[in-house]
Amino acid sequence: MSARRTVSLITLGCARNEVDSEELAARLDAAGWRLGDEDPDIVVVNTCGFIDSAKKDSIDTLLAAADTGAKVVAAGCLAERYGEQLAEALPEAAVISFDDYTEIGERLDDVLAGKALKPHSPRDRRTLLPITPVARAAAASGASIPGHGAPSDGRRADESLPDGVAPASGPRTLRKRLGGGPVASMKLASGCDRRCTFCAIPAFRGSYVSRPPEDLLAEARWLAGQGVTEIVLVSENSTSYGKDLGDLRALEKLLPRIAATEGIERVRVNYLQPAELRPGLLDVITGTEGVAPYFDLSFQHVSGPLLRRMRRFGDAERFLDLLARIRERAPEAGIRSNFIVGFPGETPGDFDTLVGFLEEARLDVIGVFGYSDEEGTEAFSFEGKLDREVIDERVTALSELAEELTAQRAEERIGTDLEVLIDEDLGDGGYEGRAAHQGPEVDGSVTVQGIGLVPGRIVQAVAVDAEGVDLIARIKAGP
Repeated sequence: MSARRTVSLITLGCARNEVDSEELAARLDAAGWRLGDEDPDIVVVNTCGFIDSAKKDSIDTLLAAADTGAKVVAAGCLAERYGEQLAEALPEAAVISFDDYTEIGERLDDVLAGKALKPHSPRDRRTLLPITPVARAAAASGASIPGHGAPSDGRRADESLPDGVAPASGPRTLRKRLGGGPVASMKLASGCDRRCTFCAIPAFRGSYVSRPPEDLLAEARWLAGQGVTEIVLVSENSTSYGKDLGDLRALEKLLPRIAATEGIERVRVNYLQPAELRPGLLDVITGTEGVAPYFDLSFQHVSGPLLRRMRRFGDAERFLDLLARIRERAPEAGIRSNFIVGFPGETPGDFDTLVGFLEEARLDVIGVFGYSDEEGTEAFSFEGKLDREVIDERVTALSELAEELTAQRAEERIGTDLEVLIDEDLGDGGYEGRAAHQGPEVDGSVTVQGIGLVPGRIVQAVAVDAEGVDLIARIKAGP
């Protein structure tokens, strides 16, 4: 084997995948692999397998990597979901499972040596853990859960690891930052116990498992030591945090503790289920210093009958009531959501109800997705499928409306005070950052003019103009 062993990691999909890639990076670093994008021996693509467009992007990326002449390994959700089926359809790539993550260095050694990896047969990962959430804590320590795993040889993560691998004081999770900047996602939990009829994620991500609070606090301290000042908590469903730990108020207790971590300026929570957003959690998110009043709410639709068909809860009236309760506590709160258009059985009336809701809701960011059949989901066999032409027309119409409405919402913020976390120095006295109502990458940004502003620090500003969902602000004068 060549003494030169370099691996390039390409991450597709959501922030949860980004955290998983940083676990892989740490494990590879500990195994003696060098991380780099210039002429790598192996390219590992951490794929996304959520919807058709994400699958296509993953396959295109794998093929492009193979064209470079490097050996290619498919990891992540698409690889886990399809296993041997993906390996047969894409012989250019070796396919690994989540179960291979603890031995990722050895797997790549085998690939580099020309040894064929036997791809796994996909299975429902929910069967790996007890059905009852509170019975999972002990069992989870023996399961392969990306973002949660202990070193394969049983050592703690603080024993004999290279510099920059998380962390010297715990937690068990291995992590190496792949990028700079003042913002980092941190995995709150993995898996999902919900049974939404359109979603295949629980089958290949497994049952819901919370990370212990002390592990999260230790990782937050480590991230702060790496220059991170904003932590974004991610999971498939953050409002379920703690149910398997025997404490439904665990997130309410955890958020103030993370926000109090030395060096951390702001904490935000992503992926909130409206049906599980308890009053106590709402109060903590809107009333705790250092916690962004930010609500990434998974509405998916607002037609009551259609939501029942999705095996979800709520309707337009209940959702508007929730938004009113949020804004009563924090008028400046940022609120975003995603919506599925063209779900089987969606009538013109259902679509009109969604349009009316968006016009009244004043959301900061609106994601619109056209329904696509996903193997292994209940909706795959539903009757009442809409023609693709109808779905595309509705997606276009709603996307155009969303663009107009979110621009209007941004204009409403002109004249308001903003706490802007500076992300980047643009040069010529310009800086790009994000206010508390703006999540990283997925939402808008704020451009401010100033002198000597420091990335990673929060400055007080006032919005003076808007361009789409983006704001332009000036630094507030001192007292």
